[in-house]
Amino acid sequence: MKAGLRLLSLIAALAGLLFVTFALGRLLPVDPVLAVVGDRAPPDVYQHMFHQMHLDRPVAVQFGLFAWAMLHGDFGQSSSTGQPILTDIARFFPATLELATFAIFLGVVLGLPTGVFCARYAGRLGDHLARIISLLGLSVPVFWLSLVGLLVFYARLGWVGGPGRLDIAFQYSVPNVTGIDLIDTALSGDPAAFRDAISHLLLPGSILGLVAFGYIARMTRGFLLWQMGRDYVVVARLKGLSEAAILWRHALPCAIGPVISVIFWTYAYLLEGAVLTETVFAWPGIGLYMTQSLFAGDIPAVLAGTLVIGVAFMLLNRCGDLLQGALEPNAQGKT
Repeated sequence: MKAGLRLLSLIAALAGLLFVTFALGRLLPVDPVLAVVGDRAPPDVYQHMFHQMHLDRPVAVQFGLFAWAMLHGDFGQSSSTGQPILTDIARFFPATLELATFAIFLGVVLGLPTGVFCARYAGRLGDHLARIISLLGLSVPVFWLSLVGLLVFYARLGWVGGPGRLDIAFQYSVPNVTGIDLIDTALSGDPAAFRDAISHLLLPGSILGLVAFGYIARMTRGFLLWQMGRDYVVVARLKGLSEAAILWRHALPCAIGPVISVIFWTYAYLLEGAVLTETVFAWPGIGLYMTQSLFAGDIPAVLAGTLVIGVAFMLLNRCGDLLQGALEPNAQGKT
């Protein structure tokens, strides 16, 4: 019964996403026909494309045709690249996936221990310092931080690679197997190319990782402090257990479900919100592709990118909810 309700809710969310994406395409102040045929196209060419794009049909029919095409992966052809939009997305999305995965890895590796540390020593100096650092990760604008990072660590110090994913010397020598440069350069057997890929990924990934770190650390601390105030903790203290034992053996297992859900939500947010970072670092991901398509008036490409990111966001959140539901009963049984 619960599985059926979850499936229905997922289908309803997907239908809502399709409708919002369709409505967005109709509300944007850009003529989709002119974006394809150009401003100087003859009236008969304009009318032919207007009919071919089904814009002369009722809105309900347009939405049905749009939803059918999107569900079958028929995103159309990009007017800015001249390639099928699905081909463009398959080429650009792995770069965003690589960037967001590196960032969430840093966020989890640094954020979880920091959150546990803050909960263990809540109210002390270390807790305040860690919370200030995590707050900076959430409050400092990513666009500004990216520009400062490029100026300091690339232009002045030369510690990291510049914009892009690889230097020009390696862009055409590394075979494109997975679309993820860290994997492709490792498979190529060229240590210099692998180091170059890490050098280019380090700065933008660390900036996004700071955002992930701030959110994961603060939420982990909050979940643990809430667990430390529950009745079973009082009972554990009366039994003579130490605060560290209570934290690790009781509070953390009970809080791990919500923490996992937060990690998945943060990962989805990074996939969605990497647009500014990709723009500053000229990182050829789906965010940069959508931005360039929007400036070029390529509305089908923008809508397809929006739909892909939205579906990824929904699926990651659903996975987080399922894992949280699977972990919480086990955790509650331990208490």
